[in-house]
Amino acid sequence: MKRKGKRIITVLISAAVLLLAVIFVPNFIVVGKVKNDIISLEEAESLADTDCAVILGAGVRNGEPTPMLKDRLLTGIELYKSGAVKKLIMSGDHGSKDYDEVNIMKSFAVDNGVPDEDIFMDHAGFSTYETVYRAKEIFEADNIIIVSQKYHLYRAIYIAENLDVKAVGVSADRRTYSGQKMRDLREILARDKDFFNCIIKPEPTYLGEKIPVSGNGNLTND
Repeated sequence: MKRKGKRIITVLISAAVLLLAVIFVPNFIVVGKVKNDIISLEEAESLADTDCAVILGAGVRNGEPTPMLKDRLLTGIELYKSGAVKKLIMSGDHGSKDYDEVNIMKSFAVDNGVPDEDIFMDHAGFSTYETVYRAKEIFEADNIIIVSQKYHLYRAIYIAENLDVKAVGVSADRRTYSGQKMRDLREILARDKDFFNCIIKPEPTYLGEKIPVSGNGNLTND
């Protein structure tokens, strides 16, 4: 009985170690591989041949961007006005008539001085992976600046590099955000998921006709 008990304990310990490895090893790989690709606004201004900045959605409430999304938009607008990029892609969830991130994102940028023709809307940016995949396949963007909060940028840049998109990230951290500890925990699992997505490379929910980011963003209006 003692031997059997020891075997059970050994199996349980081995399973726990394996589970921890599956959870944390992909995180170390994702963060370690791209940590040097997060740059400042000033560094972004010196980049050449960047196709656009991709601003990742972060929710809207009562027709307004959440604080986190507002900071991403302000950072993307700064990149545009500094000349670091000439086009912006607003990517978010517009999966129903009742929820529309991308038009609110575009309206915010227009209200802050960005010409509407330089703003593209990705209505089917349902996840970070799908956003980056569609940036390449739909908008033909091969060299991008990704705008999000720093905790999120590691995964976004890692996805881009594995989808053959040249990418750097600019952090939109402009304040302390409530609930960040929970986001950090969720991000561990999200990195795990997208680590394996980058191996399998599934197609996104929607693809569609190509709309080159070199053209007119109003073609994405609905």
